[in-house]
Amino acid sequence: MFIGIRPPAHVREALIDTMEALEGARWQDDEQLHLTMRFAGEVERETANDLAAALASIALPPFELELEGVSQFERKGMPTAIWARVRPAPELERLRAKTERACALAGLGGETRRFTPHITIARLNNHTGPIVDWLTHNSGLRANWQVDGFSLFESHLLASGAQYEVAVHYPLQGTESRTNS
Repeated sequence: MFIGIRPPAHVREALIDTMEALEGARWQDDEQLHLTMRFAGEVERETANDLAAALASIALPPFELELEGVSQFERKGMPTAIWARVRPAPELERLRAKTERACALAGLGGETRRFTPHITIARLNNHTGPIVDWLTHNSGLRANWQVDGFSLFESHLLASGAQYEVAVHYPLQGTESRTNS
């Protein structure tokens, strides 16, 4: 399971428009495009229910996010993924912190990885061609959207790749809650 934000159609279309001219890349499909705020991992049903309930107590107003360019993740000097950079925003950080507290309330351990807001576009391997030209060509990627909710997703690993299913969607509305701030 993971907690994430699914961008609207116009943002996903902008991301899909970048998915070309890179031999050997395993492009994400439309259903896989999301911003992960917190990975929860494999959890028992009771923990998943506790997490869903804790997330339901989060109250924040909708806010704006912006894509600004592309980048890569590397492991041992080899690129492993290309992604669209999501401009850091105080509202996103507040939502991420609240989801982290919800995970703690559900009994999940604390996140140890640094949060880098992004949307993965493709997975790469040692058969992927050079990515410099692709990164340069898509460096001007820009798209804005209003975040009006977030979701708890279930991930199903299939032979064709990961399939994501929204378990619970949480709309953002109103003002910040003082009980879960």
